[in-house]
Amino acid sequence: MSNWADWIGKSETRRDVITPGLLHRFCATIDRPVTDDIPQGLHWCLGLPDTSTAQLAEDGHPAKGGFLPPIPLPRRMWASSSVSFEHPLQLGDEISRVSTVASIEEKSGKSGDLVFVVVDYETRVGDIVAIRERQNIVYREPAAAPTPARQTSSAAPDLQDGDWQQTIVPTEPMLFRYSALTFNSHRIHYDRPYAMQEEGYPGLVVQGPLMATLLLNLAARELGANRLSRFSFRGQAPAFANAAIYLVGKQEDENIALAVIGNDGKEIMTAQAAI
Repeated sequence: MSNWADWIGKSETRRDVITPGLLHRFCATIDRPVTDDIPQGLHWCLGLPDTSTAQLAEDGHPAKGGFLPPIPLPRRMWASSSVSFEHPLQLGDEISRVSTVASIEEKSGKSGDLVFVVVDYETRVGDIVAIRERQNIVYREPAAAPTPARQTSSAAPDLQDGDWQQTIVPTEPMLFRYSALTFNSHRIHYDRPYAMQEEGYPGLVVQGPLMATLLLNLAARELGANRLSRFSFRGQAPAFANAAIYLVGKQEDENIALAVIGNDGKEIMTAQAAI
């Protein structure tokens, strides 16, 4: 497809401040009480790209060829992340977020050509690295057929294997608020006609990092704030606005298995964490 060698190692640094306003808006979005603790997952709202509106592509993403390589495939998805929480963030912290392209790999799958871009992130407070993250982004060909809606049932799925459980209905306002928090203008999260007609989804798509944040919030509800040292997640299937999702967790010693389950009982997201 192309030679991406020149993009490997490309880096950028963005700066931000953890303000009371950001903390309150973050907690309001996920219906979490505000405390003096900075919730794990709030780092996804810091050091964000600030591409001008005129430089956005048709899908709402920044036009290709800035920090990330100009992959010639139209659909982009944040597929997974592995996060190491090394130092709790504090209100008022002045942070720098260093992003580095770690690798680019082309593959072919049953859905066509794929390109996987791996980006490493460090969220720093002064000389201290507070959070390290490796993020996997996948670029795909246009959808050959519309994504079917998940089968729904009036009964909740069997969640008996989960010691921790929470049911959430991700509404349009929740998706809108999270897109605003993360300055994410990808239209599949707020433009229903675009999501259905252009990208083949049956409705508005719930953001992957929003679901990951809800899992982190479930862990905090059960364990207390900032207890996790590691957290990784992988998207298995899309979730859609106004369809209930079921958060589950099971702890064994210091290890925790987490998941987002759809109404049909199938996994939407899987995650692992450690205290």
